[in-house]
Amino acid sequence: MRTKSYAYWWCQIGGWLLYSITMVFFAFLFEQEYTHIFYSRVIISITTGFLFTHFMRELFIRLDLRPPTQKQKWVSLILIIFGICILYNLTNSALVELFRLYNPAKKVSLQKRFLGNLIFDSPLIFIWSSIYFLWHYVVLGRKTEIQKVKLETLVKELELKTIKSHINPHFIFNALNSIRALVDENPSMARTAITQLSNILRSSMQAEKLELASLEKELSIVKDYLALEFIRFEDRLGIEYDINESTLDQPIPPMMLQTLVENAIKHGISKHKKGGVVRVISDFKNNCHELIVQNTGNLNNELLESSDGFGLDSTKNRLKLLYNGKASFRIHNIDGGFVEAIVSMPIIEK
Repeated sequence: MRTKSYAYWWCQIGGWLLYSITMVFFAFLFEQEYTHIFYSRVIISITTGFLFTHFMRELFIRLDLRPPTQKQKWVSLILIIFGICILYNLTNSALVELFRLYNPAKKVSLQKRFLGNLIFDSPLIFIWSSIYFLWHYVVLGRKTEIQKVKLETLVKELELKTIKSHINPHFIFNALNSIRALVDENPSMARTAITQLSNILRSSMQAEKLELASLEKELSIVKDYLALEFIRFEDRLGIEYDINESTLDQPIPPMMLQTLVENAIKHGISKHKKGGVVRVISDFKNNCHELIVQNTGNLNNELLESSDGFGLDSTKNRLKLLYNGKASFRIHNIDGGFVEAIVSMPIIEK
């Protein structure tokens, strides 16, 4: 932050000094007289320009008008720039009139002097604004590239963690044990369970290739996973879905919903002798796509500090990079002895 501030002040001071030197150079080029009036007007012009452009920058920051500027804010941006142009030239004209920095022989009214300044000096403000926004777009582009590299690195890391999480002896042992018990008892269900396990493993392997996947596809993986877990927990596991069908085509990070449901099973249902309920909810709320996983249990430090699979911190970082800070993740206890994990993401129009 301090480095950016230094860069701004150096550019601000250097830019206006360069403008004053340019004015002197062109005055010399066209053989104008170097009187105290000329130098006084140069000083007034660069001083007021320095102050008004700095004031304009503060307005851009306070009103969040820096790039990328939203469509509805362009009107405010243009009004501010034009307003600063008028104030800048009005102040210059008033100071010139106040200190009589003009040739008395040339009878020019304040109004004509103001209009003249407005025509010839206003481009300074527009040039300053253009340079300011161009600089921010360049910085924004550089940040986007850096974030893209970070995201690619994180996706690779998450993909490896996903595979490790889903192809670990504990998970395979439980799933195969459940399937083995069904082979003689219910061969048809055993075949279905094998297909479900295959779907989960295949999805884990493909997670590397995708940044986003449809909720419908991710929900099918979760249903396969919960179906396998139901074989293990039987009546101890209650499964509920409350899905707004309009959200099914919304893209979400692959395997993220799966991770939240795994946490619900591992840290919630499996800790209770009587089991509990896992509830998956998807809906639109406050102009966002809200994905919720609720489970019977109580939030504790074990879950918050867990590093298995994606991990809660990695999920937050993934959302931050994918949605540029416009998505959020939170987990907390709610009434009725439930833990609720909520992911809120921007709605993506198709």
